[in-house]
Amino acid sequence: MTTYPIWTLIFVSAALTYATRVGGYLILRSLGRVPPRLDAALNAVPPAVLIALVVPAVVEGGIGERLILFLCLFLSLRLSLLATVTIGVVLVIAARAAGIP
Repeated sequence: MTTYPIWTLIFVSAALTYATRVGGYLILRSLGRVPPRLDAALNAVPPAVLIALVVPAVVEGGIGERLILFLCLFLSLRLSLLATVTIGVVLVIAARAAGIP
């Protein structure tokens, strides 16, 4: 098995991310007008990614992570996304530092 230096992996990942973003922009620009079905599919991506990140923590996480997730659910009804994520990350870091599973 070949190992690569970490910087090589970082730069390759950055180049691929940039290429997919630019490619998506160029494809949408060439369409002129975004079809309604494509628009609906693109609008469904952020919730799908959020679910893909949250469900494993709910299923396999400890009680501390689950409580923080449910707290963030309620916080998201009152606060911005950035504030909710920041509070959630800080609470998870604090819980792990305190040894709460």
